[in-house]
Amino acid sequence: MSVSPSSSAQAARERVAQRLRDLRKEAGLTVVELAAACGWHYSKTSRVENGLTGPSARDIRAWCDATQAEDQAQDLIVQSVNAESMYREWRHQMRSGLKQLQDSLVEFYSQTELFRVYSSTLVPGLLQTEGYAAGVLHASARFRELLLDDSVEAARARIDRSRVIHEPGHRFVFLVEEAVLYCQIADADSMAAQLGYLLTAGALPSVSLGVIPAAARERMQWPRETFHIHDADLVSVELVSSEVNVTQPSEIALYLKAFEELRTMAVYGAEARDLIVKAIDALR
Repeated sequence: MSVSPSSSAQAARERVAQRLRDLRKEAGLTVVELAAACGWHYSKTSRVENGLTGPSARDIRAWCDATQAEDQAQDLIVQSVNAESMYREWRHQMRSGLKQLQDSLVEFYSQTELFRVYSSTLVPGLLQTEGYAAGVLHASARFRELLLDDSVEAARARIDRSRVIHEPGHRFVFLVEEAVLYCQIADADSMAAQLGYLLTAGALPSVSLGVIPAAARERMQWPRETFHIHDADLVSVELVSSEVNVTQPSEIALYLKAFEELRTMAVYGAEARDLIVKAIDALR
């Protein structure tokens, strides 16, 4: 059974919680005594130790002061921040609008040298046309019931961000399931333009575009959640409720292994173009 990326984020929080619990026990303090020393209700101590509440930096410093482990405070704060940043709910990220979310990624993308993207659902954002992107972002705004639907502006911002594929110093390996070519998230004209752009973008020197045929036999990997590998330092996984950022080397290694196995099942060049043209013809 595969493990949900969100459970990895929870596991990171629980490792911090376990260490804090150990410090309390090593200091010979009860839950109530620790809470009294820190100046909060004992229920908060229980929530932190059970991984239900992420402690703030101030909480961790107070905890370490109470257990005479001041030298461990900074390390625990860093671990806690990393654990909390792994799991970012979309509703918080979209609070300032979809356009702001697109703009916030520009600098990060410019710093990535090797992009590896696998998508089982949609055309990857870096390969989206404006019409297609507007359809995707409008659907997202509707689903999340955003008060501010700036999907048109956000689509333009996404296209601006995508210009990174034309900048030197970057390489891109995209893998999509054939089903992606038939997911009509936009109107027929926008879909035709999007699929046509895939033919163009796939020919760029810095881009490798692979399509995993629906008829692929004896698959080594079944369709997975969409994920982005930035160099070999970070994996970003897209869930319905959130984005999970994976930073543990052992977990990144699993995504790299999955990507390589998926890559061997894809077709490229003329064979990939044939599948894209077939999808274009199906729009007529």
